[in-house]
Amino acid sequence: MRHRTVEDLMTRGVVRVRRDTPFKQVAKALTDNEVTAVPVVDALDRPVGVVSEADLLRTVAGRPDPAGLMPGSRAEGAEHGGSGAGTAEDLMTAPAVCARPEWTVVEAARLMDARRVKRLPVVDEGGSLVGIVSRGDLLRVFLRRDEAVFDEITQDVLARTLGLTPADVTVAVSDGRVSLKGTVQARSLIPVIERLCGGVDGVVSVSSDVVYRHDATGTRADRA
Repeated sequence: MRHRTVEDLMTRGVVRVRRDTPFKQVAKALTDNEVTAVPVVDALDRPVGVVSEADLLRTVAGRPDPAGLMPGSRAEGAEHGGSGAGTAEDLMTAPAVCARPEWTVVEAARLMDARRVKRLPVVDEGGSLVGIVSRGDLLRVFLRRDEAVFDEITQDVLARTLGLTPADVTVAVSDGRVSLKGTVQARSLIPVIERLCGGVDGVVSVSSDVVYRHDATGTRADRA
């Protein structure tokens, strides 16, 4: 059973800017490439931060209103860079929160959630930029066809890994929701089945109606 990794999902041709890239060039890079953020890299192509549309807009919002109609102060603008935010280094959010190509979707998603970021630059062992992965990229896993999920569960998880047949456990998949029903020899096998099925790419949830014949002491039982 092979899980798709960050390397499988990431964008490889990453648009990036340097620390000294001017404001207007950063805005042009975002617009021309139809992206909402770009990594900022050093001379060795190592990410040092990320600059996004939100970073640019904060700078614009921090400037005095030309018509003098909006409340605000220069102090508030200075807090977010203000008129002095002339380069990518001034604008960026730093340090860059990065992922590795071999990470699983779960690892990348947990880091995004913990650090409250929408994308992760992907770096190799030397720290150089090799790609970028977004929340949308990770969610592509859940667009996997139900038929593919069914085949992996029945053939790889149940048959090859656990040695079970359709006579032991039957599987139904609908919109990524997996339903299991059947009877196995040992009670201890049931959580293993549920965990392995839940780990298949594209699975949203697992509901189990699997019962067991014997518990750990060999006593017969009717249900889990």
